[in-house]
Amino acid sequence: MSAVELLDYASVLVFALTGALVASRAQLDLVGFAFVACLTAVGGGTVRDVLLDRNPVFWIGEPFYILIAVLAAVVVFFSAHLMESRYRWLVWLDSFALAVAVPAGVSAGLSMDQALPVVVIMGMVTGCLGGLMRDVVCNEVPLVLTQGELYATAAFAGAVAAVVVDVVSGTAGLALVVCGGVTWALRAGSLALGWRLPVYKGRPPKG
Repeated sequence: MSAVELLDYASVLVFALTGALVASRAQLDLVGFAFVACLTAVGGGTVRDVLLDRNPVFWIGEPFYILIAVLAAVVVFFSAHLMESRYRWLVWLDSFALAVAVPAGVSAGLSMDQALPVVVIMGMVTGCLGGLMRDVVCNEVPLVLTQGELYATAAFAGAVAAVVVDVVSGTAGLALVVCGGVTWALRAGSLALGWRLPVYKGRPPKG
């Protein structure tokens, strides 16, 4: 199993769990759970593969990814009521999913010898778009757009770190580990310690 496949399996599972948790907050039925879980799980990777012209798209070539997402949805459907704070579970699971999905996108770009800026963008696309689709469909405030929080910034920093390590060391495996570590550290710091970036604040026009 290649690094891209292994990372895709991990990100599909964890992102599917987050999708199902959002579905529970929206009080959807079991089919709704499965739909949102699958959308979240494969959304970012699908856009990545389309942009990179990878044929077939990863979950079409291996439908087992969809089965994993559906099973995750079923598990959450019958267990979400046991969680004391589903939102807290959601944001922390999402942080782990981001830290796996960004390296998956970076790995896909590197394996196809894409230009370094493209590799960075593929990491961000894979990490951010599935969760964005999930939140928009379920009418939640997208985590990726939460004011000042490090989300897209964490994905960007992790992808850039991976590119730098790959160029310096020539070791793709080390680059992916650093990518995941940087991504999760920044996202976790934002959640646990309140790390923020300055946000734009409009000023009234002068006279």
